[in-house]
Amino acid sequence: MVVFTCAVGLALAPGSIGAARSAILLFGTALLVGSANILNCWYERDSDALMNRTRHRALPAGRLDPWVALTLGVVCGAFAIPILALAINPLTALLGAIAHASYVLVYTPLKRVSPLALEVGAVPGAIPPLMGWAAATGSLALPGWFLGGILFFWQIPHFLAIAIYLEEDYRRGGLAVLSVERGAAAAGRRLAYYAFELVALSLLAQPLGIATAPYTIAAAILGAGFIAYARRGLLGPVEGAWARRTMLYSIVWLSLVMIALVAFHR
Repeated sequence: MVVFTCAVGLALAPGSIGAARSAILLFGTALLVGSANILNCWYERDSDALMNRTRHRALPAGRLDPWVALTLGVVCGAFAIPILALAINPLTALLGAIAHASYVLVYTPLKRVSPLALEVGAVPGAIPPLMGWAAATGSLALPGWFLGGILFFWQIPHFLAIAIYLEEDYRRGGLAVLSVERGAAAAGRRLAYYAFELVALSLLAQPLGIATAPYTIAAAILGAGFIAYARRGLLGPVEGAWARRTMLYSIVWLSLVMIALVAFHR
């Protein structure tokens, strides 16, 4: 999904960087994301061993030596940044470095401390479409920021839904997600608030001159579906089956909204 949203930012940007450089951009982005995920798994291997959904991963299951994972994560990141800087441009590499550092050094350790880790972690998750835009233009402009905003607001209800239906797993793992710290009802309310804000933001593409009317129609239909799911976070009952359905719909929503933006952009 990260590579996909980077590609959307590239597709929406004016001009073209050619097929070869586009492939290098996506490869470098994938390498950078892979590095961040590896280092996240390395840091959380002890808590992963306590959670049903993660205990079979290679590190907690003992199939991979932690030093091998750490070396691979560092090497992938060390290669990705220069690739983006030399083959694409310094701004794209800088954005990638900020996303990587904030995810690994801030978000990952904060997950054990505070539910605010979610909002912090949404920042690096919002950067990939900005990288795509910067790769094509060498600068940042409104459409890129709009895409970044969509990704920021999307991640929060998406993850809160996961945190609700896997609350006991996160409790066993010692991660301070909102459903563990303040209960599923509080997490459901926040999920609903952010989902409403996300849908409202998605409808601004046409007024901002980013997309045309067919996009607005698609976004309105998709947004109505998201609101239909999310409003239960306010009305209740907030329970795991609903949260899982909401999480799955959020993935469908993001994929189709991104496709609609590419298909109907100005």
